[in-house]
Amino acid sequence: MGVERDRSRQRDETLPWRKWIKTARWQKLRWFVLVRDLFTCQKCKRIETDTSQLVADHKTPHRGDERLFWDDENLQCLCKPCHDVVKQAEEQASVHQRGVWY
Repeated sequence: MGVERDRSRQRDETLPWRKWIKTARWQKLRWFVLVRDLFTCQKCKRIETDTSQLVADHKTPHRGDERLFWDDENLQCLCKPCHDVVKQAEEQASVHQRGVWY
């Protein structure tokens, strides 16, 4: 548990954009996306009533680009399983192609 907390703290310090997720602006944008997409995962099409199990996911990874981060057209509603498994696998594949993570 402490290891994950330390990793999260380190990412917060090295990736300034992570602070944006903790803002009221992000919470408002996230809610807008969930409502717009009717609480429906855009990958598996499951409707999820527990909003803690939904993610406002960036279609195109922003990698710190504010324009992409805040663009509601670049966001989609995903359920946590699709985000945590499918989307993360896609991003990891991208890292291997580029050879870097940024």
